[in-house]
Amino acid sequence: MNSKLYLAYGSNLNLEQMSNRCPTAKVVETSQIDNHRLLFRGAHAGAVATIEPFKGDSVPVLVWEITPADEAALDRYEGWPFLYRKETVKVKLNGKTVKAMVYIMNDGRPLGQPSCYYYSTILEGYKSAGFDVDILRKATTDSAESEEAINE
Repeated sequence: MNSKLYLAYGSNLNLEQMSNRCPTAKVVETSQIDNHRLLFRGAHAGAVATIEPFKGDSVPVLVWEITPADEAALDRYEGWPFLYRKETVKVKLNGKTVKAMVYIMNDGRPLGQPSCYYYSTILEGYKSAGFDVDILRKATTDSAESEEAINE
């Protein structure tokens, strides 16, 4: 079987959602993408997660082993190649450096806030993977374009 490694940092951290979308995908382990930060970009209350280079920060990821059928399902979900592009990045896995595929949003979309539903989907993934939820909270703060964007 021709499988590849895929790094999830957003809603695909959610195990239930991934099992519905990619029934043959398997969790390998957790890792992180160094010198990147998590942000939300897109329409007003419908911004979605992306990662961008940022020295000193890191983004926790769930490493999945996916099949070509899983990748096709992910491509549709991620709006590839229009909304997201695919990049190959290096991460540590079981003490070794490996290459894995990750979706990164194409340039040109403004910072914005995620919907409550989307945020809670990611939050559930963060909790099940044992990730620091402060990273997710910081991403929403960093993605607030201005004071008007935060209606608390």
